[in-house]
Amino acid sequence: MIVITSPHISDERMNEIVRHIEQGGVQAHLSRGIDRTVIGIIGKADPHLAEHLRSMQGVENVIKISKSYKLASRDFHPDDTIIDIKGVRIGGDHLVVMGGPCAVETPEQIDEIARLVKAAGGQVLRGGAFKPRTGPYSFQGIGVDGLKWMKDAGDKYGLLTITEVMAPEFVDVCAEYADILQVGTRNMQNFDLLRKLGTIQTPVLLKRGMSATYDEWLNAAEYILAGGNPNVMLCERGIRTFETYTRNTFDLAAIPAVHQLSHLPVIADPSHATGRRELVESMTKASVAAGANGLIIEMHTDPDNSATGDGVQSLFPDQFAKLLKELEQLAPLCGKNFNTGKQPAEAFLVWMK
Repeated sequence: MIVITSPHISDERMNEIVRHIEQGGVQAHLSRGIDRTVIGIIGKADPHLAEHLRSMQGVENVIKISKSYKLASRDFHPDDTIIDIKGVRIGGDHLVVMGGPCAVETPEQIDEIARLVKAAGGQVLRGGAFKPRTGPYSFQGIGVDGLKWMKDAGDKYGLLTITEVMAPEFVDVCAEYADILQVGTRNMQNFDLLRKLGTIQTPVLLKRGMSATYDEWLNAAEYILAGGNPNVMLCERGIRTFETYTRNTFDLAAIPAVHQLSHLPVIADPSHATGRRELVESMTKASVAAGANGLIIEMHTDPDNSATGDGVQSLFPDQFAKLLKELEQLAPLCGKNFNTGKQPAEAFLVWMK
């Protein structure tokens, strides 16, 4: 249930309505818009509460929400959520690009890739320090040292950092070093992890489970939001189907569909969605046209020979730089503002030499 208040309601009156709601043993979550506030009621409310609220001064309407996810719903929060991380805005009409390798390998590797991401115009450095792999004998990641190397590289080149967190006990250490924590597809319904992420304020990128419906995906986000962390982004990374030519089947329709259902920013992952380097460029552009608020793209300096994971879907630096240059032209046509943080072109030319 949500309560829509009258325009320009006073804080005193708002507090009185909230007190009335919480006296019934339920929680009240406020979503402030430009000229009015929506109060979301979380929990099993008294059947007569809606009637009582409608009669209160300052209440314009009371609407029952049938969706199991309340806080993630656009009914509760009509305006787009925009997450501001050290001046980088994610959501609304902003477009952000996150680039980097599947895994952090050495300090030199992540420093060089960070320099190239910055030179191309990316705003966020991605890299895995803890790697959940299908096989137990595959490379499992560097660990905490990898987090430190990535933070050093991000600080050096003025980039935010994003890394995957795999279990509740790793949340605090990952949040200490990274600006955004990623929940991978296999952990989308790791509810202990989601609850822990709800206790911090570090932004979370929640990847869609490989077989998850939109409702399941948004209910997973609800765990984090209900815990008190409003800084959640959703990531479409492809789903598992009968097709084997691509790594996954990219559900491009998920981007506009979830925008209709939820106010949360939607990020696209064309690298994992396709698993093929030659398809990443076209699916990146399609994602922007579909309304994505950002892209997370794998890039490596030598993906065919030295990458410890996902080399076949990782772009070369020149491909990454060319793609971002084209996004600068495409973004405005799709109603997006792509503010790159480019360094002088010499940074990229050094790598080419």
